[in-house]
Amino acid sequence: MKGDLPPDDWPGRATSRIVPSKPHRWHVQVTGEGPDVLLLHGAGASSHSWAALIPHLARDHRVIALDLPGHGWTRSPRGRARLVDVAADIANLCVQEGWAPGLVIGHSAGGAVSLELARQARIALDRLVIVNGALENFRGAAGWLFPVLAKALALNPLTGLLISQGGRSAQQVRSILSSAGTELDEAALSQYARLIQRRAHVDGTLAMMAQWSLDDLNRALPQIATPTLFIHGEKDGAVAASVAERAAGLMPAARLVTLPGVGHLAHEEAPDRVAAEIAQFTATP
Repeated sequence: MKGDLPPDDWPGRATSRIVPSKPHRWHVQVTGEGPDVLLLHGAGASSHSWAALIPHLARDHRVIALDLPGHGWTRSPRGRARLVDVAADIANLCVQEGWAPGLVIGHSAGGAVSLELARQARIALDRLVIVNGALENFRGAAGWLFPVLAKALALNPLTGLLISQGGRSAQQVRSILSSAGTELDEAALSQYARLIQRRAHVDGTLAMMAQWSLDDLNRALPQIATPTLFIHGEKDGAVAASVAERAAGLMPAARLVTLPGVGHLAHEEAPDRVAAEIAQFTATP
């Protein structure tokens, strides 16, 4: 089982374990005591992206961070990455493990999964926090070209190997993140560089992109009554702040906080500020 886990120096490795829950073998990290909080990372990342925020939350919560299907060290079948399936499988995992995450915090694509969890209502949720939520499909030419390209890449078993071998440089990771308005230190950059060297991780990310559709979720936003806080980095070059503004405006119990000087990875760039907003939100009756 040790070979299924991250390397010993991976962030949060001491709390890592593998949890089989069909059809996945989930990599989860659990730490702290108190009410359950579930953390859902974005596409292309892993549970490591919450490392700077977890100490704030673990002071008075049991924090559960998992790798999404096909990401990081979660092993998944290739055809099980649709938004509705990902949310349903996470809900089943929570029921199996006896987790009761009244608060779910999702970043980017993880924000969409969080809202889908609330829409499906398979588990009871008290509040949601959506950090730089990716809640719109690609527009224009990218709207039809990118999903088709991702699907073709995901179906090619050599693609992940080729991409991962071509992406070893932390400089390449820095360039990608900079385009999203994000600046991380060398330690954080190296973790993403290590991730994209993993063929299974790259394949899993491509598979998610190939199957991703947000149309049904967006139509359902006015019916999602779970109190929700949107936190969005003002400098986000990947998802415009107007996306969060539109979503918050459609939902009956949602509001938006914009963080100046912060990009797409707000929870990594400004964990103290994000934690303070979460604390204020959860303390409000």
